[in-house]
Amino acid sequence: MEFLNRIELRGVVGRAEVNTFNDSRVCNFSVVTEYSTRDRDGNPDIDVAWFNVSAWQSSSMPDFYEIQKGMWVEVTGRIRIRRYTTQDNEERSVMDVLARTVKIVPREEDRLQPQRDW
Repeated sequence: MEFLNRIELRGVVGRAEVNTFNDSRVCNFSVVTEYSTRDRDGNPDIDVAWFNVSAWQSSSMPDFYEIQKGMWVEVTGRIRIRRYTTQDNEERSVMDVLARTVKIVPREEDRLQPQRDW
């Protein structure tokens, strides 16, 4: 059996910035998602999650300068966990998504609603 590390996201871009490293461009952006259920009393319970995404320029990526705050995107990729030690000698870890593909959702689909379980 082989290992699997895959994530699929559809959400709204929070921030986006493009950087260049050794003649390669990378776009770092955040994506917010929502998942809604109801609690025991029947009240809506919305789980909001933010993801940090890194996408390196390739043929499966849009022009990075098109990715802007407020746009709907679909991202597929893998999760990477980075561990580091702070100056106060505390161990920390950060979860990132390394994008394989990024698709900008067309404007007519821009009014997508979050997933609701009610």
